[in-house]
Amino acid sequence: MKLTAVLCLAFTATAGAASAGTLDNVKANGTVKCAVNGARPGFSSVASDGSWMGIDVDTCRAVAAAVLGDASKVQFLKTTNQTRLTALQTGEVDLTVANTTWTRARDTDLGLDFVAPTFYDGQALMVAKALGVSEVSQLDAATVCVRPGSTSERVVADIQGKYGITLNPVVIEDQNEINTAFFGGRCDVAVQSSSGLSSIRASVAPNPDDYVILPQLFSKDPMGPVVRQDDGQWRDIVQWVVYSLIQAEESGVTSANVDDMLANSTDPTVKRLLGADDAGGEGLGLAKDWAYQVIKQVGNYGEIFDRNAGEGSPLKLPRNLNALYSDGGLLYAPPL
Repeated sequence: MKLTAVLCLAFTATAGAASAGTLDNVKANGTVKCAVNGARPGFSSVASDGSWMGIDVDTCRAVAAAVLGDASKVQFLKTTNQTRLTALQTGEVDLTVANTTWTRARDTDLGLDFVAPTFYDGQALMVAKALGVSEVSQLDAATVCVRPGSTSERVVADIQGKYGITLNPVVIEDQNEINTAFFGGRCDVAVQSSSGLSSIRASVAPNPDDYVILPQLFSKDPMGPVVRQDDGQWRDIVQWVVYSLIQAEESGVTSANVDDMLANSTDPTVKRLLGADDAGGEGLGLAKDWAYQVIKQVGNYGEIFDRNAGEGSPLKLPRNLNALYSDGGLLYAPPL
Protein backbone atom coordinates (compact mmCIF):
# COMPACT_ATOMS: atom_id res chain seq x y z
CA MET A 1 0.00 0.00 0.00
CA LYS A 2 2.83 2.38 0.87
CA LEU A 3 4.61 1.62 -2.41
CA THR A 4 1.36 2.23 -4.31
CA ALA A 5 0.89 5.56 -2.61
CA VAL A 6 4.45 6.59 -3.42
CA LEU A 7 4.02 5.61 -7.08
CA CYS A 8 0.74 7.52 -7.29
CA LEU A 9 2.36 10.62 -5.80
CA ALA A 10 5.30 10.31 -8.20
CA PHE A 11 2.98 9.95 -11.16
CA THR A 12 0.90 12.93 -10.07
CA ALA A 13 4.00 15.08 -9.67
CA THR A 14 5.33 14.03 -13.07
CA ALA A 15 1.97 14.62 -14.77
CA GLY A 16 1.68 18.03 -13.14
CA ALA A 17 5.14 19.02 -14.35
CA ALA A 18 4.41 17.82 -17.87
CA SER A 19 1.05 19.55 -18.07
CA ALA A 20 2.60 22.96 -17.46
CA GLY A 21 5.50 22.46 -19.86
CA THR A 22 4.22 23.71 -23.20
CA LEU A 23 2.35 26.70 -21.82
CA ASP A 24 5.40 27.80 -19.83
CA ASN A 25 7.67 27.34 -22.84
CA VAL A 26 5.35 29.32 -25.11
CA LYS A 27 5.19 32.18 -22.64
CA ALA A 28 8.95 32.12 -22.18
CA ASN A 29 9.58 32.10 -25.94
CA GLY A 30 6.92 34.73 -26.60
CA THR A 31 5.68 32.79 -29.63
CA VAL A 32 3.62 29.76 -30.59
CA LYS A 33 5.53 27.41 -32.88
CA CYS A 34 3.08 25.86 -35.32
CA ALA A 35 3.65 23.28 -38.07
CA VAL A 36 1.57 23.85 -41.21
CA ASN A 37 1.57 22.59 -44.78
CA GLY A 38 2.39 25.95 -46.30
CA ALA A 39 1.39 25.02 -49.84
CA ARG A 40 -2.35 24.38 -49.50
CA PRO A 41 -4.36 27.49 -50.42
CA GLY A 42 -7.38 27.95 -48.19
CA PHE A 43 -5.66 26.17 -45.31
CA SER A 44 -2.05 27.33 -45.17
CA SER A 45 -0.16 29.22 -47.83
CA VAL A 46 2.06 32.26 -48.21
CA ALA A 47 0.88 35.31 -50.16
CA SER A 48 3.10 37.26 -52.55
CA ASP A 49 3.77 39.80 -49.78
CA GLY A 50 5.05 37.05 -47.47
CA SER A 51 1.98 36.92 -45.20
CA TRP A 52 0.48 33.61 -44.13
CA MET A 53 -3.21 32.79 -44.67
CA GLY A 54 -5.66 29.91 -44.34
CA ILE A 55 -7.91 28.08 -41.88
CA ASP A 56 -4.97 26.21 -40.34
CA VAL A 57 -2.96 29.43 -40.10
CA ASP A 58 -5.83 31.21 -38.36
CA THR A 59 -6.16 28.31 -35.92
CA CYS A 60 -2.52 28.81 -34.93
CA ARG A 61 -3.13 32.55 -34.60
CA ALA A 62 -6.16 31.92 -32.40
CA VAL A 63 -4.00 29.87 -30.01
CA ALA A 64 -1.44 32.71 -29.89
CA ALA A 65 -4.18 35.25 -29.18
CA ALA A 66 -5.47 33.11 -26.32
CA VAL A 67 -2.11 32.36 -24.73
CA LEU A 68 -0.06 35.48 -25.50
CA GLY A 69 -2.78 38.05 -26.19
CA ASP A 70 -1.36 38.64 -29.66
CA ALA A 71 -2.43 36.63 -32.72
CA SER A 72 0.67 37.69 -34.63
CA LYS A 73 3.04 35.90 -32.27
CA VAL A 74 3.22 32.68 -34.28
CA GLN A 75 6.28 31.07 -35.82
CA PHE A 76 5.15 28.94 -38.76
CA LEU A 77 7.11 25.88 -39.83
CA LYS A 78 6.37 24.61 -43.33
CA THR A 79 6.20 20.81 -43.28
CA THR A 80 5.32 17.89 -45.55
CA ASN A 81 3.02 14.94 -44.92
CA GLN A 82 6.10 13.04 -43.80
CA THR A 83 7.43 15.66 -41.36
CA ARG A 84 4.36 17.42 -39.92
CA LEU A 85 3.91 14.98 -37.01
CA THR A 86 7.61 14.30 -36.50
CA ALA A 87 8.18 18.01 -35.87
CA LEU A 88 5.64 17.79 -33.05
CA GLN A 89 7.00 14.57 -31.59
CA THR A 90 10.54 15.98 -31.41
CA GLY A 91 9.42 19.25 -29.77
CA GLU A 92 10.32 21.42 -32.74
CA VAL A 93 6.79 22.87 -32.65
CA ASP A 94 4.06 23.31 -30.03
CA LEU A 95 1.25 22.05 -32.25
CA THR A 96 0.63 20.82 -35.78
CA VAL A 97 -2.25 22.20 -37.85
CA ALA A 98 -1.41 20.80 -41.28
CA ASN A 99 -4.59 19.27 -42.77
CA THR A 100 -3.88 16.12 -40.77
CA THR A 101 -6.65 13.53 -40.69
CA TRP A 102 -7.55 12.15 -37.27
CA THR A 103 -7.17 8.37 -37.37
CA ARG A 104 -7.06 5.73 -34.67
CA ALA A 105 -3.48 4.74 -35.47
CA ARG A 106 -2.17 8.31 -35.37
CA ASP A 107 -4.06 9.01 -32.16
CA THR A 108 -2.91 5.90 -30.31
CA ASP A 109 0.48 4.90 -31.73
CA LEU A 110 2.44 8.14 -32.03
CA GLY A 111 2.24 9.71 -28.57
CA LEU A 112 -0.02 12.45 -29.93
CA ASP A 113 -3.51 13.79 -29.22
CA PHE A 114 -5.97 15.12 -31.78
CA VAL A 115 -8.28 17.84 -30.47
CA ALA A 116 -11.53 19.25 -31.85
CA PRO A 117 -11.63 19.07 -35.67
CA THR A 118 -11.59 22.36 -37.54
CA PHE A 119 -12.54 20.86 -40.90
CA TYR A 120 -14.54 17.76 -41.83
CA ASP A 121 -13.75 16.33 -45.24
CA GLY A 122 -13.65 13.19 -47.36
CA GLN A 123 -11.85 11.87 -50.41
CA ALA A 124 -13.33 12.97 -53.73
CA LEU A 125 -12.67 12.78 -57.46
CA MET A 126 -12.01 15.66 -59.87
CA VAL A 127 -12.37 15.44 -63.65
CA ALA A 128 -12.31 17.79 -66.60
CA LYS A 129 -15.76 19.05 -67.54
CA ALA A 130 -14.98 18.07 -71.13
CA LEU A 131 -15.02 14.44 -70.03
CA GLY A 132 -18.81 14.74 -69.64
CA VAL A 133 -18.91 12.76 -66.38
CA SER A 134 -21.34 13.59 -63.58
CA GLU A 135 -20.96 10.55 -61.31
CA VAL A 136 -18.39 7.94 -60.37
CA SER A 137 -20.12 5.02 -62.11
CA GLN A 138 -19.36 6.65 -65.47
CA LEU A 139 -15.60 6.40 -64.97
CA ASP A 140 -15.05 2.81 -66.11
CA ALA A 141 -11.59 2.43 -67.76
CA ALA A 142 -10.51 5.96 -66.70
CA THR A 143 -6.94 6.65 -65.65
CA VAL A 144 -6.37 7.94 -62.11
CA CYS A 145 -3.31 9.73 -60.70
CA VAL A 146 -2.42 8.41 -57.22
CA ARG A 147 0.48 8.49 -54.77
CA PRO A 148 1.77 5.05 -53.73
CA GLY A 149 0.68 3.95 -50.26
CA SER A 150 -1.69 6.90 -49.86
CA THR A 151 -5.29 7.07 -48.65
CA SER A 152 -6.18 7.98 -52.23
CA GLU A 153 -4.76 4.69 -53.51
CA ARG A 154 -6.93 2.76 -51.05
CA VAL A 155 -9.99 4.82 -52.00
CA VAL A 156 -9.45 4.00 -55.70
CA ALA A 157 -9.43 0.29 -54.85
CA ASP A 158 -12.61 0.67 -52.77
CA ILE A 159 -14.40 2.57 -55.55
CA GLN A 160 -13.67 -0.19 -58.06
CA GLY A 161 -15.19 -2.79 -55.76
CA LYS A 162 -18.22 -0.70 -54.84
CA TYR A 163 -19.17 0.43 -58.34
CA GLY A 164 -17.94 -2.59 -60.32
CA ILE A 165 -15.74 -0.47 -62.57
CA THR A 166 -12.08 -0.60 -63.57
CA LEU A 167 -9.81 2.36 -62.85
CA ASN A 168 -6.30 2.39 -64.24
CA PRO A 169 -3.87 3.93 -61.72
CA VAL A 170 -0.98 6.12 -62.80
CA VAL A 171 1.29 5.95 -59.74
CA ILE A 172 3.29 9.13 -59.13
CA GLU A 173 5.28 9.82 -55.96
CA ASP A 174 5.21 13.63 -55.85
CA GLN A 175 2.01 15.70 -55.54
CA ASN A 176 3.35 18.46 -57.78
CA GLU A 177 4.03 15.88 -60.48
CA ILE A 178 0.49 14.53 -60.02
CA ASN A 179 -0.90 18.03 -60.56
CA THR A 180 1.15 18.42 -63.73
CA ALA A 181 0.05 15.01 -65.01
CA PHE A 182 -3.64 15.63 -64.32
CA PHE A 183 -3.90 19.15 -65.73
CA GLY A 184 -1.70 18.06 -68.65
CA GLY A 185 -4.22 15.35 -69.57
CA ARG A 186 -2.13 12.32 -68.64
CA CYS A 187 -4.77 11.25 -66.11
CA ASP A 188 -8.55 11.47 -66.41
CA VAL A 189 -9.11 11.65 -62.66
CA ALA A 190 -7.44 13.29 -59.66
CA VAL A 191 -8.27 11.86 -56.22
CA GLN A 192 -7.69 13.59 -52.89
CA SER A 193 -9.70 15.20 -50.11
CA SER A 194 -12.35 17.49 -51.57
CA SER A 195 -10.69 20.49 -49.91
CA GLY A 196 -7.34 19.51 -51.38
CA LEU A 197 -8.85 19.19 -54.84
CA SER A 198 -10.53 22.58 -54.46
CA SER A 199 -7.23 24.09 -53.40
CA ILE A 200 -5.38 22.58 -56.35
CA ARG A 201 -8.10 23.61 -58.80
CA ALA A 202 -8.02 27.21 -57.55
CA SER A 203 -4.24 27.54 -57.49
CA VAL A 204 -2.85 25.24 -60.19
CA ALA A 205 -5.46 24.69 -62.91
CA PRO A 206 -4.93 26.76 -66.08
CA ASN A 207 -8.67 27.55 -65.97
CA PRO A 208 -10.41 26.38 -62.76
CA ASP A 209 -13.85 26.51 -64.41
CA ASP A 210 -12.82 23.69 -66.74
CA TYR A 211 -12.79 21.16 -63.89
CA VAL A 212 -15.49 19.71 -61.67
CA ILE A 213 -15.33 17.83 -58.36
CA LEU A 214 -17.83 14.97 -58.36
CA PRO A 215 -20.34 15.14 -55.47
CA GLN A 216 -19.67 11.73 -53.90
CA LEU A 217 -17.36 11.60 -50.87
CA PHE A 218 -15.35 8.53 -49.90
CA SER A 219 -13.83 7.97 -46.45
CA LYS A 220 -13.96 10.31 -43.45
CA ASP A 221 -11.31 13.00 -43.03
CA PRO A 222 -11.75 14.98 -39.79
CA MET A 223 -8.81 17.39 -39.63
CA GLY A 224 -7.62 19.73 -36.92
CA PRO A 225 -4.87 20.59 -34.43
CA VAL A 226 -2.58 17.91 -33.01
CA VAL A 227 -0.58 18.19 -29.77
CA ARG A 228 1.73 15.94 -27.79
CA GLN A 229 0.04 13.41 -25.53
CA ASP A 230 2.05 14.24 -22.41
CA ASP A 231 0.58 17.69 -21.77
CA GLY A 232 -3.06 17.71 -20.68
CA GLN A 233 -3.21 21.43 -19.95
CA TRP A 234 -1.92 22.37 -23.40
CA ARG A 235 -4.37 19.95 -25.00
CA ASP A 236 -7.22 21.62 -23.08
CA ILE A 237 -6.07 25.07 -24.19
CA VAL A 238 -5.91 24.19 -27.88
CA GLN A 239 -9.19 22.28 -27.71
CA TRP A 240 -11.10 25.09 -26.04
CA VAL A 241 -9.65 27.67 -28.41
CA VAL A 242 -11.31 25.71 -31.24
CA TYR A 243 -14.54 25.42 -29.28
CA SER A 244 -14.50 29.16 -28.57
CA LEU A 245 -14.43 29.83 -32.32
CA ILE A 246 -17.46 27.59 -32.81
CA GLN A 247 -19.35 28.92 -29.78
CA ALA A 248 -18.76 32.48 -30.92
CA GLU A 249 -20.46 31.71 -34.23
CA GLU A 250 -23.30 29.89 -32.42
CA SER A 251 -23.82 32.97 -30.23
CA GLY A 252 -23.48 35.51 -33.03
CA VAL A 253 -20.28 37.02 -31.63
CA THR A 254 -17.98 38.35 -34.35
CA SER A 255 -14.75 40.31 -34.54
CA ALA A 256 -16.85 43.36 -35.43
CA ASN A 257 -19.36 43.20 -32.56
CA VAL A 258 -17.36 41.51 -29.79
CA ASP A 259 -16.78 44.78 -27.89
CA ASP A 260 -20.47 45.59 -27.90
CA MET A 261 -21.30 42.02 -26.85
CA LEU A 262 -18.82 42.20 -23.99
CA ALA A 263 -20.28 45.47 -22.74
CA ASN A 264 -23.98 44.90 -23.32
CA SER A 265 -24.96 41.26 -23.82
CA THR A 266 -27.19 39.71 -21.18
CA ASP A 267 -26.81 36.21 -22.64
CA PRO A 268 -25.13 34.05 -19.95
CA THR A 269 -23.30 31.98 -22.59
CA VAL A 270 -21.85 35.09 -24.22
CA LYS A 271 -20.80 36.48 -20.85
CA ARG A 272 -19.09 33.20 -19.96
CA LEU A 273 -17.42 33.02 -23.36
CA LEU A 274 -15.99 36.53 -23.11
CA GLY A 275 -15.00 36.24 -19.45
CA ALA A 276 -17.40 38.96 -18.32
CA ASP A 277 -18.91 37.01 -15.42
CA ASP A 278 -16.10 34.86 -14.11
CA ALA A 279 -12.47 33.98 -14.58
CA GLY A 280 -12.92 32.37 -18.00
CA GLY A 281 -9.32 31.22 -18.16
CA GLU A 282 -8.77 30.07 -14.57
CA GLY A 283 -8.88 26.34 -15.32
CA LEU A 284 -6.67 26.77 -18.39
CA GLY A 285 -4.01 28.99 -16.84
CA LEU A 286 -4.97 31.89 -19.12
CA ALA A 287 -6.26 35.43 -18.65
CA LYS A 288 -10.03 35.58 -18.24
CA ASP A 289 -10.44 37.48 -21.52
CA TRP A 290 -8.55 34.91 -23.61
CA ALA A 291 -11.58 34.06 -25.78
CA TYR A 292 -12.34 37.77 -26.27
CA GLN A 293 -8.81 38.17 -27.64
CA VAL A 294 -9.29 35.20 -29.97
CA ILE A 295 -12.53 36.54 -31.44
CA LYS A 296 -11.42 40.17 -31.58
CA GLN A 297 -8.18 39.39 -33.37
CA VAL A 298 -9.07 36.33 -35.47
CA GLY A 299 -12.87 36.14 -35.66
CA ASN A 300 -15.33 33.31 -35.11
CA TYR A 301 -15.29 30.03 -37.04
CA GLY A 302 -17.66 31.29 -39.71
CA GLU A 303 -15.50 34.34 -40.37
CA ILE A 304 -12.39 32.18 -40.63
CA PHE A 305 -14.06 29.71 -43.00
CA ASP A 306 -15.63 32.35 -45.25
CA ARG A 307 -12.50 34.39 -45.87
CA ASN A 308 -10.22 31.39 -46.41
CA ALA A 309 -12.29 28.66 -48.04
CA GLY A 310 -15.88 29.88 -48.42
CA GLU A 311 -17.68 32.19 -50.81
CA GLY A 312 -15.32 35.05 -49.98
CA SER A 313 -12.32 33.03 -51.19
CA PRO A 314 -11.07 31.55 -54.48
CA LEU A 315 -12.03 28.05 -53.23
CA LYS A 316 -15.73 28.95 -52.77
CA LEU A 317 -16.42 25.81 -50.73
CA PRO A 318 -19.93 25.35 -49.30
CA ARG A 319 -20.11 24.84 -45.55
CA ASN A 320 -21.76 21.40 -45.83
CA LEU A 321 -20.36 19.24 -42.98
CA ASN A 322 -18.56 22.31 -41.63
CA ALA A 323 -21.77 24.17 -40.88
CA LEU A 324 -23.02 24.53 -37.32
CA TYR A 325 -25.09 21.60 -36.04
CA SER A 326 -28.12 23.91 -36.04
CA ASP A 327 -27.66 24.35 -39.81
CA GLY A 328 -27.25 20.64 -40.54
CA GLY A 329 -23.46 20.45 -40.10
CA LEU A 330 -21.20 18.73 -37.58
CA LEU A 331 -19.81 21.74 -35.69
CA TYR A 332 -20.87 21.72 -32.06
CA ALA A 333 -19.25 23.33 -29.04
CA PRO A 334 -19.67 21.70 -25.58
CA PRO A 335 -21.32 23.98 -23.02
CA LEU A 336 -19.12 26.47 -21.21
